[in-house]
Amino acid sequence: MQVLELEMLVERAAAELESEGRFAMTRRFVQHGGVTVYEHCVRVAVLSCRLAAALGWEVDLGALVRGALLHDYFLYDWHEKDDSHRLHGFTHPRAALNNACADWELSPRERNIILRHMFPLTPVPPACREGWLVCMADKICAVHEMIYTRTRRLRPALARR
Repeated sequence: MQVLELEMLVERAAAELESEGRFAMTRRFVQHGGVTVYEHCVRVAVLSCRLAAALGWEVDLGALVRGALLHDYFLYDWHEKDDSHRLHGFTHPRAALNNACADWELSPRERNIILRHMFPLTPVPPACREGWLVCMADKICAVHEMIYTRTRRLRPALARR
């Protein structure tokens, strides 16, 4: 599948989730730097598909895309000063899974993707290829988003030198 086809597949799946559940709320919360949870999840979904293709892995593409889009479906601003957000990195996969299960029927594979995407921060690894792909793509996207945001802020200062 070409990149454009993958992006269109992800966009269609995201639009479907927005029409059926609370997925539109992810547009309101910032994830990394200036990137919203929605943007981050779309990027993770696209990269997960690209990684599967690059590795030659046969995967359940539907579960991969939905799991990736819902992996951070925790629906709160974890940047707010609130004791319940203190352990966000450890607890948000369960919150995301609970929210997703409240809004949709999920396959066991989709559940595993969402619940295990923070490995190794959370101790139990993914049990399927799709889960490993989202786990890897999530880390790659998070690092890119944080570095891009920080270097973008530095560009005006560096240009003045």
